[in-house]
Amino acid sequence: MANFNKGGGMGGANMQNLMKQAQKMQEEMAKTEQLLDEWEIVGTAGGEAVVVYMNAKKIIDGIEIDKSVIDPEDGEMLEDLVLAAILDGYKKADEVYQEKMGKFNMGGLGGLV
Repeated sequence: MANFNKGGGMGGANMQNLMKQAQKMQEEMAKTEQLLDEWEIVGTAGGEAVVVYMNAKKIIDGIEIDKSVIDPEDGEMLEDLVLAAILDGYKKADEVYQEKMGKFNMGGLGGLV
């Protein structure tokens, strides 16, 4: 019968090391999450006629619209430009998020981490 308390298996030292690694990874994830909150993403459309500002978590905090694209007769065009700028920002935010958070994807746990 194996005795796991005396240096073999998942004994004390190995478990402590595993817990330290998990805590370190958790701290790194928290720092990266903070970085993503502060990261500025700029989505544009229409040659920068519409500019959308957001963070890497896709929280929009500003929109600028050049007056030249405001046509009272064609509101649909402006709507399309705003949507295109948001989607451009989302694409850029996805790239940053994947680059920064991808290293924390732990196999089958996926988004649970």
